[in-house]
Amino acid sequence: MSIPSKQPPAATLLRFPSAAAGAPSTAAPLLPVLIVLHQETSSPGRVGNALRALGHPLDIRRPRFGDSLPETLHDHAGAVVFGGPMSANDPDDFVRQEIDWISVPLREQRPFLGICLGAQMLAMQLGARVAPHPEGRTEIGYYPIRPTAAGLALCPDWPDHVYHWHREGFELPVGAELLAEGGDFPVQAFRVGHAFGFQFHPDVTTAMMHRWTTRGHERLELPGARPRHHHFEGRALHDAAEHAWLKHFLDDWLTRMPSSVMSEAAE
Repeated sequence: MSIPSKQPPAATLLRFPSAAAGAPSTAAPLLPVLIVLHQETSSPGRVGNALRALGHPLDIRRPRFGDSLPETLHDHAGAVVFGGPMSANDPDDFVRQEIDWISVPLREQRPFLGICLGAQMLAMQLGARVAPHPEGRTEIGYYPIRPTAAGLALCPDWPDHVYHWHREGFELPVGAELLAEGGDFPVQAFRVGHAFGFQFHPDVTTAMMHRWTTRGHERLELPGARPRHHHFEGRALHDAAEHAWLKHFLDDWLTRMPSSVMSEAAE
């Protein structure tokens, strides 16, 4: 989920040095990570910060405003599709095109991460249903999740609460591995090969939380949503664990490229 503004920026490639300023480096530059955002002022948040810290440039695209998506991820280390206020069920051309495009990282076995809407798009690409809760409930704020045995094998230090902002959920796609479960929305994280979907928002920063709970305050009245002050109380209690888990996950996520791809990148 993000908050809209007025003017859409063009596709942007942000590059950050991986070494101290002025220090010579003989290491080959790392491939950029494709970042797909859905609103004018959307930010990759903490996920973007972590990827930059690993030394990856961010190739930011906003298909909603006319940016194209690459026909191949040959020149990218991976891709992240973030959240937004729209639904994966919407008929807009850019929504349908993004869902179709997810076949590229799946086919090429490139690291892919879908967050909230991005996870719903991944689920839909894999044939699963995306729908509102049958009783109209939402998850807006911090809620508990339970890692499965598969999730613990992948990453042992899952947080017990994570931040959400959504009204729809998804079924577990056929052939996918369930990594974490929840209450009102049972499928919280899943994996198919090198592709991962998270229903929650590990990307959210404190500044993003302020914007969402201020500009989207009317959603805090929806069934199941947490009051605004609970969002910040929850962050004080749970953010350190979620932050540590995210770092652990991302450190491993980009190493999941096929060995043939890793060999090409080293040439």
